[in-house]
Amino acid sequence: MKDVAGKVAFITGGASGLGLAMARSFTGAGMKVAIADVQDDALAAAREEFSESNANVITIKVDVTDRDALEEAAKETEAAFEKVHVVCNNAGVAVSGNIKDHTYKDWDWVMGVNLDGVINGMQVFSNRLISHGEGGHFVNTASMAGLIGMQGLSIYNTSKFAVVGMSEAIAGDLAHVGVGVSVLCPGFVATGIYTSERNRPQQLGGAAASVFDLSKDEFRTEEEIANMQQSLDGMLEPSLIGDMVLHAVQENEFWILSHPEFREGTQARAQGISDAFDRWEAFRTDYDK
Repeated sequence: MKDVAGKVAFITGGASGLGLAMARSFTGAGMKVAIADVQDDALAAAREEFSESNANVITIKVDVTDRDALEEAAKETEAAFEKVHVVCNNAGVAVSGNIKDHTYKDWDWVMGVNLDGVINGMQVFSNRLISHGEGGHFVNTASMAGLIGMQGLSIYNTSKFAVVGMSEAIAGDLAHVGVGVSVLCPGFVATGIYTSERNRPQQLGGAAASVFDLSKDEFRTEEEIANMQQSLDGMLEPSLIGDMVLHAVQENEFWILSHPEFREGTQARAQGISDAFDRWEAFRTDYDK
């Protein structure tokens, strides 16, 4: 979708952080944008920001775990703009901690937003993007935690690995009908995800049920904590990610990998998998003798 001017984007988690950065980049390229979010004050701030410009933007309150609400949000966007061309399944939350301390409510909250939210977005919009015949693009927000398992992030890792795998498979499905797919796998970015418990529903524990703080892991070494703090201190600004996402949509790039400092970790994982194939091939050879 090289020519995005006049096209319509729908962004979940769009009123702050990465989603808002995407909205700014998209409108800067002449796109119309529907900003969907669950947080009232963030929606109000986004609405005020774009009302002061010539950008064609609407804001919609929606919980991505509510399938009916997401369907209604899609209809509201179509009523305003007729069609949807780009969907960013971006809404996300996070918890940290050791598996021994987690509860089912922790799992249900994170998986509901990070995984079910993407599933719901794909179900609501896939046929919409296909049916108008003008091409389209999905951007699914995962994380480097969708490529590397990280101590203290078991729930978050689970949700993001699933989004990566889903995106890889769906990219093959949709390539035949003119709809592209990108998966965004950032490292540390200066967003509000580190305080996402502010939007945790009461029935799933409420705001007091969790805190995202990797430094509190009792099993991390001082060196690991220091390295993590260095990464946090050097967090990227969301605006860069927003422009990367726009570029990926225009160039139909699948992988959006913003943090090259994680390259070594992904390569080590890939090497470990390759080495395991060798070991088990040798095991089979010996077994057959």
